[in-house]
Amino acid sequence: MGLFKRWILCFLAFKFFVPKPVSSSPEALAQIPVDFLDLSKKPEIADYMIGIRRKIHENPELGFEEFQTSKLIRDELDHLGIHYKHPVAITGVVGYVGTGGPPFVAIRADMDALPLEEAVEWEHKSKVPGKMHACGHDAHVAMLLGAAKMLQEHRHELQGTVVLIFQPAEEGQGGAKRMLDAGVLKDVDAIFGIHVSTLYPIGTVASRAGPIMAASGFFDAVISGKGGHAAIPQHSIDPILAASNVIVSLQHLVSREADPLDSQVVTIAKFQGGGAFNVIPDSVTIGGTFRAFSKESFIKLKQRIEEVITKQASVQRCNATVIFNTDERPFYPVTVNNEELHDFFVNVASDMLGAQNIKEMQPVMGTEDFSFFAEAIPGYFFYVGMKNESQGPLALGHSPHYKLNEEALPYGAALHASLATSYLLKNQLEAKLLKGNLHDEL
Repeated sequence: MGLFKRWILCFLAFKFFVPKPVSSSPEALAQIPVDFLDLSKKPEIADYMIGIRRKIHENPELGFEEFQTSKLIRDELDHLGIHYKHPVAITGVVGYVGTGGPPFVAIRADMDALPLEEAVEWEHKSKVPGKMHACGHDAHVAMLLGAAKMLQEHRHELQGTVVLIFQPAEEGQGGAKRMLDAGVLKDVDAIFGIHVSTLYPIGTVASRAGPIMAASGFFDAVISGKGGHAAIPQHSIDPILAASNVIVSLQHLVSREADPLDSQVVTIAKFQGGGAFNVIPDSVTIGGTFRAFSKESFIKLKQRIEEVITKQASVQRCNATVIFNTDERPFYPVTVNNEELHDFFVNVASDMLGAQNIKEMQPVMGTEDFSFFAEAIPGYFFYVGMKNESQGPLALGHSPHYKLNEEALPYGAALHASLATSYLLKNQLEAKLLKGNLHDEL
């Protein structure tokens, strides 16, 4: 969309859709994100989110087991008077704020924890042994509830419906796919997702247009030989030797078959076999992940992994079976940010934070099941900074030493609310322009 058309839309937005008295100007539209940020920093919103986040942090639940987290969310939505659907994908919750009719825009939070023992000693440490919120999903839920609270207070000003998606099982189990299959994005025009980040300063956001995170898949392989005594290896067929050669050969898929400009990764992270120092086992199990930044490269990499494992094992007189268990661990697609939504995000975030605080991030080989949503409809995923140099370094996600800077909560909530509100307004105006209903005014 050209700059002039964008200015006209801004003008018409406030001329026809914002309750009076409001200035009919682009400056007034730009004020929406600022007002939401100011509101989210007030104690009634900021303290509310901190309390929610700490309750969830103390009681972490793994994927598809988020029953108490789901109940907390539903209790809060009940208190706010927000209609919702439950259960969706076992523990998921989908709320609705606004007119109840089109256009629809979705904002999403994941809510599962990780199987880690928390090593951070603080008042609200995990009360569940072996489970911890070590990736910020507790904050994501709190920010979405904070946004829901603000949006509900301004529901009569919304030009459509905001869909609140509280999603289970992001960490490897593909909860987003289950929710997508359940129809949560029916009639939804766009979806936005947030992740907190220890890499960017507080008050900044980071993202990019196009591919932002890789596709990924898991695999296991059982390599079978013939066990025997270590002193007489000639009477055995050694699966450990075969597995070792397989692992080395798999690394050549990236170093010698992939285009150096096409990022790919194959990692073997599991090697299980044998239980004695002097006995060659009958079989060995290896497992790992593979990642790529395009669908074509991902499919080819999967094919070659299976070929290399089975054929390299046969060179060592072993048999191999490769298992891609997509029922339990679905392949995650590439996370691709819609280009038009990127421009829209930059405009809204710049109004809120200043253009200097919008960071262009490099693509990363990590994965995110938000990709299922963004593959189905236009989607946009971004990071909210929470680094504060005066508070010392923060551990990266998936660490037992992970700590969250709660000062980031208002920024996430305000961005959720601002993006949803502004998108509905933009969508409604563009629809009217296409129908020619505003021809005379133009």
